[in-house]
Amino acid sequence: MGVKDRKDRRVVAINTAPLEVYDLEGPVQPEIGLLNLSYDRARGEGVYFMRMSPGAVTIEHTHAGFEDFLILEGEVIESDGTVLRAGDVVSYAPGTRHNTRTETGCVLIGFDWKPA
Repeated sequence: MGVKDRKDRRVVAINTAPLEVYDLEGPVQPEIGLLNLSYDRARGEGVYFMRMSPGAVTIEHTHAGFEDFLILEGEVIESDGTVLRAGDVVSYAPGTRHNTRTETGCVLIGFDWKPA
């Protein structure tokens, strides 16, 4: 018997869930898939799952709040040249400007939040 949603809980199988085309920085980026887990676009807060195809690059952007992400598979290269691999977590402070790219492909989960 599989795990089921309840009105107070949502369960998502990230490996089989359909992804939307990524557009969090404006233009649609078809080389990046997005699964909105709890992300609220109006507030710019929440959790999302991303799958980046080899060669994908996010558009440079500035964060109003914190952005934390955990690399689940593959690797990414941050705009300052830092390479992050599976198991690495990065936390960007509010006001940080950066972009992320991958040569090999990457799967990550992102957490955008603002301090209370």
